[in-house]
Amino acid sequence: MSFIYKYLFIIFAICFIHNRVEAQNFGQGMGGMSNFNNSSQGNIQADSLKRRDKNADSITIYYKFYNSNEIQKLDSSINDFYKHYPLPYTSYHLGNLGTATRSYLFNPIKEAGWDDGFHAFDAYNFTLQETPFYQTTRPYTEFGYLLGGKGEQMVDIKHTQNKTQQLNFSFEYRFTNAPGNVKNQKANSNQMRITSHFQSKRKRYESYLTLLLNSTASSENGGLINAVLLDSLSLNNPYELETRLGISGASFRNPFNTYIATGTTYQKNTFNWRQTYDLGQKDSIVKDTLVTHLFYPRLRFQNEIKIQSSQFIFADANPNMDNYFQYFGVVLDSAAPVKFNDNWKYINDEFSIISYPEKMNSNQYLQLGAGYDLFYASFPNKSNWNNYNIYGFAVYKNKTRNQLWDLLASGKLYLNGYHAGDYNAKASLSRVLNTKGTFLQISFQNLNRTPSSNAMGISQFPINGLTSIKKENSTTLNGVIGNEKAGWTGSASYQVIQNYQYFTTGFQPAVYGNLMNYLRVQIDHKLKLSKHWSWYDQVTLQALDPNAPVNVPLLLTRQRIAFEGNFYKNLNLSTGLEVIYHTNYKADAYMPFTGQFYLQNSYTTQNRPTANAYLNFMIKRFKGYIRLENLNTLLPTSPKYGNAYNFTAQNYPSAGLWFRVGIWWNFIN
Repeated sequence: MSFIYKYLFIIFAICFIHNRVEAQNFGQGMGGMSNFNNSSQGNIQADSLKRRDKNADSITIYYKFYNSNEIQKLDSSINDFYKHYPLPYTSYHLGNLGTATRSYLFNPIKEAGWDDGFHAFDAYNFTLQETPFYQTTRPYTEFGYLLGGKGEQMVDIKHTQNKTQQLNFSFEYRFTNAPGNVKNQKANSNQMRITSHFQSKRKRYESYLTLLLNSTASSENGGLINAVLLDSLSLNNPYELETRLGISGASFRNPFNTYIATGTTYQKNTFNWRQTYDLGQKDSIVKDTLVTHLFYPRLRFQNEIKIQSSQFIFADANPNMDNYFQYFGVVLDSAAPVKFNDNWKYINDEFSIISYPEKMNSNQYLQLGAGYDLFYASFPNKSNWNNYNIYGFAVYKNKTRNQLWDLLASGKLYLNGYHAGDYNAKASLSRVLNTKGTFLQISFQNLNRTPSSNAMGISQFPINGLTSIKKENSTTLNGVIGNEKAGWTGSASYQVIQNYQYFTTGFQPAVYGNLMNYLRVQIDHKLKLSKHWSWYDQVTLQALDPNAPVNVPLLLTRQRIAFEGNFYKNLNLSTGLEVIYHTNYKADAYMPFTGQFYLQNSYTTQNRPTANAYLNFMIKRFKGYIRLENLNTLLPTSPKYGNAYNFTAQNYPSAGLWFRVGIWWNFIN
């Protein structure tokens, strides 16, 4: 907790400095993210903020993601529940919200440099790349609450406001807690995001502050001892069955208890501070005695500091020695508590210079820079470890002023240190094809990366580290064509990977030395059947080399038939049936002691399509979601229809019939 208090103090102290700078005439006009505020459009919007009637009921709010220059609007649609749910439909968990997650799609790591190797709970975390920086004319607050079966709950709070037109801050907090569908499956997570954005009056200086606090805690039950008994439950309640980990018969559901006796606790906290200072040409617009300052940057100096602290723990206060050996092959010397603990500190300092060739087009620039990484690991009862990196990078972007062409190319090379020789080269080109908004985008990436730290044995967890470094090299080609207004998108991705890194068992990482080929094709289409009936069609096809050490379903699809429209002036309604299905495949097994999904070829899923009925509605600023999920479990187990319960991994059943009610309500202060 000391980490949280230190960083809260830092961020509030810097916000105080921002206010002091403002008092010294840094000004009255906040823009958006980098470059946007320099365009005429950004200044007109800033002007409208200044002249706004404070008593108006309406609000103007937009945001841009970290490292993005595209303006985003708040999404008021209600037809997709997963926009408010932490996991997309393309991912699954081990039976309960908050437990370890995996994607049905093949998604290898696509970043060079340092990686801790613990990713089973990443899907719940707030990330820097998805961090929004807002601009709003009035304080905006959103409150969400989701209540699910057997005590599952989620609280989501979001607030943003402009202290002045130059200074915006935002706060977001999400808490999930679920006692579990079976014994020893309790899980909870806490995510907090605090941001601050400041721009000086003359638009030369900008500052972006981000604080991310992510914590997940999940009981590990190792799966059911005898999953076959699901078909003969006396009370039709999976909670009757015993699990491989945890104290037998001592589990009780309590939605307010977050203590984990046997399980995993991960914490990933990040502090990021980006500052920029511009040299360029000043200008202004005078209208009705109101002066709007304009500035066209030609040269930008940028510094970014990132501090990250991570902790990964598996602990079992009351281990069962027989179960450890029988089900996992782990030999314990005694029944003393078991604990594995990795602690990481990561510091990055990066400096770059950005040049803008054209005065009126801030979406064309060349960025050159260098950075320094320092990472330090500490382990109880084991020697500490530390190392460093020095790298250089370049970025070129050119979005034409007519908004039709957009080119982005970047490269990053690790010159010295532990990850010397790692690199990441990317390029993308997009084109708007017609006036109806149809677009085409093609992209390329070539990546060379060192195995993750825990795969190299830099960990206290019982992982047998690789004896030599064989860098993973991958080449990816992507193509996307679509039209957002028309409601359709098609994409294709092809990857070639040499030295693919994976786990053969829950304790043993390995490298696949042969070339591995992967192809993915996706289609997302909305078909209007009538005035109020729509069909949402999402299909993904995947193909891999037969000998590749990766198992994924050939087909993954989500189909929705919805009755929707606007009724009684203020009622926006979307109701219907949702079906999610994947072909049977050899789903990865999961090792709770190391937090790793690993390859297995002995168990094949036999799952039915998952059917969910839903009723989504919106009345003014109030959204409601009512869902009855897993209707497929109403059919009993049979040779024709398969298991009543779907399994996401061997011995890990998904939930039975599940009821959820959620509300999301936004307020304009």
